[in-house]
Amino acid sequence: MASSKWQTASGKPHQRLELWQQAMLLVKEIYAVTTGFPKEEMFGLVSQMRRAAVSIPSNIAEGAAREGDKEYSHFLSIARGSLSELDTQVQIAVMLSYIAEDHPLHGLLDRVGKLLSGFSKKLKMDVAKK
Repeated sequence: MASSKWQTASGKPHQRLELWQQAMLLVKEIYAVTTGFPKEEMFGLVSQMRRAAVSIPSNIAEGAAREGDKEYSHFLSIARGSLSELDTQVQIAVMLSYIAEDHPLHGLLDRVGKLLSGFSKKLKMDVAKK
């Protein structure tokens, strides 16, 4: 079987990124937290939060699969938009008392945001150098 950039000793390229790993933890946490939401939110807020959360690591992975840094940067921008959407939805859930104000989820959102911002800045600098 021929070797490709997708099959490396430590997995696919995006899987080695701390950003992607933390985004995957965020997805897991969102799924866990939303299981406790009222049933009437299943097709409303729960569905929106889960889709936004899944979009973050998905776009990071899709960007990593692209040929150039400019395209990668575009997908990181989409991931950042999904993170902002999720942050707003979490704030709504707090406002509705579905999530506590001091829930660890807030720290994970911040962590993913910082990693995403840092990675995006580095990639943009790399694009500018070319």
